[in-house]
Amino acid sequence: MNNHIKKINLNHSLIFFFLCNFFSIIVFKISYFTISPLICLFLILSIGVSHGSLDNLKGRKLFQIFGISNLFIFYLSYISISIVVIILWIIIPSISLAIFLIIASHHFGKEDTQFLIVKNSYNNQLLFFLKGSLIIFAPMYFHFDETISIFKLLLIENETFYEFLNLLETNKVLPYALILSTLSSIILFAKNFELKKFTIFLDYFSILIINYFFSPLVAFTIYFCFLHSVRHSISLMYELDNNDLTNGLKIFTKKAFPLTILTATFSFLGLFLLNYTYNFDSSVLKIIFIGLASLTFPHILLEYLIEKNEK
Repeated sequence: MNNHIKKINLNHSLIFFFLCNFFSIIVFKISYFTISPLICLFLILSIGVSHGSLDNLKGRKLFQIFGISNLFIFYLSYISISIVVIILWIIIPSISLAIFLIIASHHFGKEDTQFLIVKNSYNNQLLFFLKGSLIIFAPMYFHFDETISIFKLLLIENETFYEFLNLLETNKVLPYALILSTLSSIILFAKNFELKKFTIFLDYFSILIINYFFSPLVAFTIYFCFLHSVRHSISLMYELDNNDLTNGLKIFTKKAFPLTILTATFSFLGLFLLNYTYNFDSSVLKIIFIGLASLTFPHILLEYLIEKNEK
């Protein structure tokens, strides 16, 4: 990826960092400041989900590589994987959550950093995982009880699972997890040094700041929508038109709109149905996290298959 897109991402990280500090000061000054889970859901279903709304185009690209012309197979496979993930979450929620957190850690670390890293080695994959694990461990470290409450609302009833997490918390293991994530950021920064790689630390401190001052749900929403999704969307806009990013934004918006609206429609339908069994906030959390898990697995699998077969 050229220096132009690196510069754009650096500016994005700077803006995100200053905004995180600005809004954190507001939260610090106003102790009763809260953000409704419904607002978090709206942001995730609009800004957040949109960065995966070009997966149909990526599916077309993958099928061209495989020599398959029937795109119905792609849509059927994508939807089937999502449904299987939801079913497995209902049957084995604790295992599904653990797998999701592991895969999400690697995905977040890789997608947020890969524009700076040329070599795609196994060592870098481990560093991506450790860097991305900050998204998981920071809310557990700063707001352990609230994070556990969210897990319980996600159908996790396995006592062994919570005993293990309590063991991590009581034995002060979580700070070591944060240290490992910090070291991974330092190593990624030092490898093939470029000043532009300072974005790694801007992102690192931004994530710590929002997780310290905001609740886990709000912190995740801010990160997922305004750092992870925006950065991924910028790379997609650049692919659509690498000469004019403004035009790339227009094309991206037009192409992402149909699947974004479709995803939002099904999500609100699910929210409506869940509301008969659970309270509203609990239903929103299930839609956000279980819904994201069901979309993340096929999204990551598609990215992996394209990357592997393009090589």
